[in-house]
Amino acid sequence: MAVLRKPALLLALAFLAGLSASSARAQSAVADGQKLAFDRGKGNCLTCHVIKGGDLPGTIGPELKDIKSKYPDRNELVAIIFDETKRNPQTMMPPFGRNRILTEQEISAIVDFLQTL
Repeated sequence: MAVLRKPALLLALAFLAGLSASSARAQSAVADGQKLAFDRGKGNCLTCHVIKGGDLPGTIGPELKDIKSKYPDRNELVAIIFDETKRNPQTMMPPFGRNRILTEQEISAIVDFLQTL
């Protein structure tokens, strides 16, 4: 009977280790996204938006809060950051992806962070 428990225990431990690694990667992406969003030379989101935890925010754009409930479809938020001019030609928001200001990976990290607000 003990022999049967060991594979199950090992499987459970492997599963939990995978969850822990996945959680660590997600936390890292959120931290990277916050760093980019607050970086005045890269994402520069604070120039136009109030974001909890950010210093000297602008007021040109809307306050970034409750993002996950406002944009439950992650792809919509990615598209906004990539090129908001497609949705709103009159926007003042730079097309971060189209103009290669941010990479797709950086945009994804920023979205990870914004979804925590």
